[in-house]
Amino acid sequence: MMRHLIMLICCMLAICGQAQTVTRVSHSTAVKTDVVTTGQITIRKPDYICISTDGGRDQLLMNGTKFTMTTKGKRHRTDCNKNPQFASFQKVLLAVINNQPIPACEDMTIQNKGRQQVITITPTSKKRQMFTSFVLVIDSKTSAMKSLRLNQKGDNYIEYQFK
Repeated sequence: MMRHLIMLICCMLAICGQAQTVTRVSHSTAVKTDVVTTGQITIRKPDYICISTDGGRDQLLMNGTKFTMTTKGKRHRTDCNKNPQFASFQKVLLAVINNQPIPACEDMTIQNKGRQQVITITPTSKKRQMFTSFVLVIDSKTSAMKSLRLNQKGDNYIEYQFK
């Protein structure tokens, strides 16, 4: 509980810096309607991102090579050393944050669609993964993140839309 409170305070303090509005859509095929919440995304260079929605109850935090996702009170942690999918994800996010070219990764594809780049990261490991793929859409001209979709098994997903 204390760690969750500290993480919430850090995210709220960071919101005073660079913060954007975010809409989180949680889709489950077992539930008739999607759960939609709003919140903030905070980015601090060189490698800190906090997406906080539903009053801080749901969060996705990247702090360097460490990732923490809190959903429905459950906290999931990983880092780039344990999970190659997140290593690729971190490289992409760092490039976007720092307005640098996206590095090539073996588990990643990039499609150009008009003014947008669609970056898909699909794990190559047979090890059980929390997500089947990440899909990040960025504006090619401004390098602004437009959406991030975390695909799960069975057509379930969590999607963040940034404004």
